[in-house]
Amino acid sequence: MIMKRYRFMTLTSVAEGVKLAFDQLRNNKLRSALTILGIIVGVATVVLMSAAIIGIRNPIMESFAAAGPKNFIVARFNFAAVSVEGDGPPWEGTPEITPAEARMLERLPSVERTIVDVQLQTTIQYGSQRLTGVQTYADGAGWDEFVAGRMTAGHNFTQTDVDGSRPVVVLAKGVSDRLFGSLDPIGRNLRVNGYRFTVIGVFEPTENIFSNLVPNIIVIPYSTAFKYLNVDDTFLTISVVPEEEATQADAMDDVTTALRVSRGLRPGEDNNFVLIRQDQMFETFNRITGMFFAAMMFLASIALMVGGVGVVAIMMIAVTERTREIGVRKALGATRREILLQFLVEAVTVTLIGTIIGLIIGTLFATLIRAVSPIPAEVPLWAIGAAILMATVSGVLFGLWPAWRASRLDPVDALRYE
Repeated sequence: MIMKRYRFMTLTSVAEGVKLAFDQLRNNKLRSALTILGIIVGVATVVLMSAAIIGIRNPIMESFAAAGPKNFIVARFNFAAVSVEGDGPPWEGTPEITPAEARMLERLPSVERTIVDVQLQTTIQYGSQRLTGVQTYADGAGWDEFVAGRMTAGHNFTQTDVDGSRPVVVLAKGVSDRLFGSLDPIGRNLRVNGYRFTVIGVFEPTENIFSNLVPNIIVIPYSTAFKYLNVDDTFLTISVVPEEEATQADAMDDVTTALRVSRGLRPGEDNNFVLIRQDQMFETFNRITGMFFAAMMFLASIALMVGGVGVVAIMMIAVTERTREIGVRKALGATRREILLQFLVEAVTVTLIGTIIGLIIGTLFATLIRAVSPIPAEVPLWAIGAAILMATVSGVLFGLWPAWRASRLDPVDALRYE
């Protein structure tokens, strides 16, 4: 019976605290708005940044997944962990990776296939349409199986095209639309750096934040690029696809051994090449986005601190204005615990109101970003839960001192207060 009465009194105090909080907001609109502004800004920032990070991260994750979890890259230097330290470039003193090494590695029993990749800038032209600075990927056959996206017309070039150095090209959908508009591009000829190439396919890559940075992309056989175009193979890489029954570690060991033997490296000499796993690039990406997110959380925390100071101020004013009321309540039997709970509930209610407004504003901005940019911003549930928890904890922490002060008032002095 006593427990039921205690729970009833607690619920009554909570309900009364919520009601009084709304009364404070209605009676002091400007003061209340300034108080919760910091909370609104902090919560909106957390929600918006979380949505943006998720929107940036998910397409990149899809790209890593498409590249194959067991696949790895053979390169001259570790571009997934580039450092600004040192006098020269990170590839200085190391030989280029060559297509001949790709063919050699493909014969290993633990390797299913290898895909050469080298990039260059070209100028393409069809009729009066001319595009300069086109990002051109000179790749091996099968590259499309490990890139996020899909063929929307035609087909990719085959190993026969690579072996014969045929002048064929696959266009990104954006390039196809710019050059041909509504015309069917398959089978048409265009010029790449003045040489005639035949369009055999159109590829639509998965859109992400980096799509607009490189809007014009084409893909050609790497052998064709070496035959017709001025290729700088400084940054040529080989993507290695292990056999299904082979582990990544086994394939990497076999590739390392084969390259060391073919390059004449003696025992004790360092490798003059690197093997880069997909998870290494993912970790680098996570570090970059993690630092960005941490900076945004720091700024959001400052806004919440400002809002918290405002909560302390408004609650101290509330205690002062209601000193006589507190005295009357104590004279009628209200305990310190009940007074403390009432004012804590008021503080939490004020912060939760700011949190709800901040959630709405943050979600609206995330929706706007999704509509007008390539970032598929999406508010995660954990961000909503974190914002509500953060606001509740902030309300309790910042409301504790005013609530404690109210609960410690002497009822006789409180009744005499004017």
